[in-house]
Parts: sequence; structure tokens; C-alpha cells
Amino acid sequence: MALSRGLRCCQRVFSWIPVLIIACVVLWSYYAYVFELCLFTLTNTLEKVAYLLVFHVCFVMFSWTYWKSIFTPPASPCKKFQLSYSDKQRYEMEERPDAQKQILVEIAKKLPIFSRAQSGAIRFCDRCQVLKPDRCHHCSVCETCVLKMDHHCPWVNNCVGFANYKFFLLFLSYSMLYCVFIAATVFQYFLKFWVGDLPNGPAKFHVLFLMFVALMFFVSLMFLFGYHCWLVAKNRSTLEAFSAPVFVNGPDRSGFNVGTRRNLQQVFGEDRRLWFVPVFTSQGNGHYFPLKNRTSDSHNPLLANEDMWEESDDGSEEGSLAEDQDPSVTIEMEE
Repeated sequence: MALSRGLRCCQRVFSWIPVLIIACVVLWSYYAYVFELCLFTLTNTLEKVAYLLVFHVCFVMFSWTYWKSIFTPPASPCKKFQLSYSDKQRYEMEERPDAQKQILVEIAKKLPIFSRAQSGAIRFCDRCQVLKPDRCHHCSVCETCVLKMDHHCPWVNNCVGFANYKFFLLFLSYSMLYCVFIAATVFQYFLKFWVGDLPNGPAKFHVLFLMFVALMFFVSLMFLFGYHCWLVAKNRSTLEAFSAPVFVNGPDRSGFNVGTRRNLQQVFGEDRRLWFVPVFTSQGNGHYFPLKNRTSDSHNPLLANEDMWEESDDGSEEGSLAEDQDPSVTIEMEE
């Protein structure tokens, strides 16, 4: 027990190494650009002020989005998806597997769950003791179920999911902008240092290296950002792109695709003025997502009026509606 705790502690410490690497590179780039280039190399005052002003805007937006991506906690299923104390007691005291499945079916039929496991079973996490909402997956690193989980990113040491997916996309976009601005403004001085028009000194190393690093990061970020733009347009997560979500009628990669405009609004919200600001504006609460096949919604009276499915302040189950049991539904335990 003590050994496993020590290993977990070491894992948590080492998981911050990629973040520290990024932080060191960014801090060095700040020093190299602001001091070595703008203050020590540039001679034109107007050019110096313009470069510093735009650079700091890019730097602030990059730092803000990176901070939000790292320190926004992953969203987990609410307690309506958890087994209550009485249900858990009933489930654990029941020895017959079929009866245990029936208990879970009774709980699941009150919830807006449409996706299934590969076998067609309702998805249940025995570690978190929750029925998994659509697009929810268990993260073994964070040790919790994450709503609309996209992937666990070591560069932000956090799960990218419903709570911070917008922040992650903005982090990628402002990172690209940061690199493009540095490369574009450094290029002419990179050439002057390269051909010897400017004298050798400490600034030469920083400017040359700054150019290479900015281009290297830009190329890698460009492919990653383009891939996630495609995912947003199709309303898929990284996990869903590799393994199609399964519904009652079978797998469907486009099951949550409701059109490009609505797909964008699900992530960025309806107010376009806030699309590029790292504040949470995503639609919904992460537990239910509209389906491409709208007839699926009409079969569930609970979703006919989504406002009815809200957790009351006192934590009661008010607003939960039941529907006729589907005898074909089965339950499967997932790790």
C-alpha cells in the first residue's frame, strides 16, 4: 500500500515535467524577444514599440488559455448518474446477476443515455460507480470519469474534455499566432545575423534559435490544430474518431453531428464575441448531446423538454421521468 502511494506520488510529480518544459521555452522566448531583439537589437523606436505591444497581446492570450487548459478541472458525471446509497445497497446485496442488471436498468431508464458499449450494453464504470453519460469515458490518469472526454494531454497535464475543450482549442490557436508573429518579425534580423550584417553578440544566438524554435512549434501545432478543427466541424472527439460511438442501431461516427454551425456553437457558444475569449461558453452541461437522428430524442419523454432534466437544489430526483423498459437492454461492466 505504501509502495503504491509512493509510485502514484512520483507519477504526479513527473507528470508536470512536460508543462515545465513548455513554461521554460516560453519564458526563454519572452526574454529573447523582448530583451535581446527589441531592446538590444532594434534601433527604430516606433518599430520597437509596435513589436512589443503586439507581442505582449499574443503572450497574454497564450498564457491565459494555457493556464485555463491546465487548471480547469475535468467535469465528471453529476450524482444523478451515480448509484444512490439505497441502490448501491440493493445492488451489492443482490446475488443474482440478472437481478443486478435489472436494478441498473431501472436507474438507466431515467437518464438521457443513448450510447452503448461495443457489445450493445449500457456503459457502466465500476470504478466510479456511475452510469456513463453519452461521450463520457474513464481516464486512468485522472482516475475519474470525464464528460465528453477527448484525450489526456501530457502537455497540459490534464484531461481535455467538456469543461476545457474550448480553452484547449484557443490555446492551440494562440500558440500558433504567437509562433507566427515571432517568426514574421524576427525573420529580417535572422537574415542579417546569418549573413553578417549585424555584429556578433549574445543577441545573435537568441535571434537565430528563436527563429528555428518558432517555426518548429508552428509546424507541429498547425497539424494538431487543423485536426481538431476537423473534429469540431464533425462534432467528434479524438476517442470517437478512432472508435465510433455505438448506439442502439450500431456504430455511427457521425451520431452527434448536427451540422457545422451547431457543432461550433456546442463548443464555443452562440455569442460569437466570446468565441476567442477563454471564458466558458460551451452549450449544455456535458451530460446530454443532441443526436443527428432527432427521432431518438422524441422516443424519450425526458428529452422532450430538456429543462425538466435538471438537478434540484436539494439534490432530490425531481424531474426524472421513466419510460417503458426495453427488454433488449443489457448491462456491461467496463474497466
